[in-house]
Amino acid sequence: MPATVADWLGAVCLVSGALLALAAAIGVLRFPDVLDRMHAATKPQTLGVLLLLAGVALRLRTPADLGMVALVAVFQLATAPVAAQMIARSAYRAGRVDPTLLDVDELADR
Repeated sequence: MPATVADWLGAVCLVSGALLALAAAIGVLRFPDVLDRMHAATKPQTLGVLLLLAGVALRLRTPADLGMVALVAVFQLATAPVAAQMIARSAYRAGRVDPTLLDVDELADR
């Protein structure tokens, strides 16, 4: 792939990732409850970071940099779902979740 095409694709990935991260930040500020905010903080943010990393990888293109970018991507994909689960569970236990918003309450005492 010629360098100019890779540079342009990298720029598109960087801008797209930044816009998704911005949308996630706006969602965290604007959404009303903790579950909606948690969703906004994890879903588009993860894709935004992965697009940013793809853009960085397309721009740098050295083996050492690609290895570091891949490592960051793996850690992002491994930690974001766990963090979202822990935030939701702690919010539920603290009584910050409105039970009427839940379709199924699997954590309720039986």
